[in-house]
Amino acid sequence: MNKIICIANQKGGVGKTTTAINLSASLATAEKKTLLIDGDSQGNSTSGVGTDRNTFQEANLYHAMIGQVPLESVIFKTAIPHLDIVPSNQDLIGIEVEFVGLEEKENRLRNILKDLDKQYDFIIIDCPPSLGVMTVNALVAADYLIIPLQCEYFALEGLGYLLNTVKLVKARLNPQLALGGILLTMFDPRNLLSHKVSEDVRNHFGDKVFKTVIPRNVRLSESPSHGLPIILYDIKSRGALAYMEMAQEIIQGGL
Repeated sequence: MNKIICIANQKGGVGKTTTAINLSASLATAEKKTLLIDGDSQGNSTSGVGTDRNTFQEANLYHAMIGQVPLESVIFKTAIPHLDIVPSNQDLIGIEVEFVGLEEKENRLRNILKDLDKQYDFIIIDCPPSLGVMTVNALVAADYLIIPLQCEYFALEGLGYLLNTVKLVKARLNPQLALGGILLTMFDPRNLLSHKVSEDVRNHFGDKVFKTVIPRNVRLSESPSHGLPIILYDIKSRGALAYMEMAQEIIQGGL
């Protein structure tokens, strides 16, 4: 049975795509068969695993979402064994308009994922920085939600809106959706504010906060420009070690 994990936060720049890419790569390195679905029209998860977005003009997530092709036909292998990707590009913007007025539009992703039952250990969905149609589709399809939260002043701003959306999705569309955890990102141990935000979040959410913390790390920031997950770019970096630790926390915690 696939475990479907949605990585979402409508606030941009919190490490959402970085988490989707590197968690997927780390799970695959642990020999868990993993599918990364790029649900963001910017296509950063696609390029972040070394895949050229322009190669998939006729075959990407958009075409599967509108029913033009089966999902299996837009799954591609990456350079990492056990890691496949469903790529996206700017075509995906179209569903925000095309799905207006459609019945069951929130269930499109869940319905096309049904055919993949038992093919993967984990399916990771990277969402756009919004609470639009694609993010709602991901929440409806997912078993668990992981929320990356940066250790900065405005970290908690907007989190309430996301959690309220999750509550609505659970009540009306996906009762099985669970908060898999909040992941603290961009932690700077030299910064008192990072420690304060971390303390506040842990006091408020308790064991719903991952023990693993993702540090601010230059090598982690550089890796997307090379089209490589951090474990291929610099496996000894603090960023790589943190995401491998997070993958183990998820595997051992039964998420």
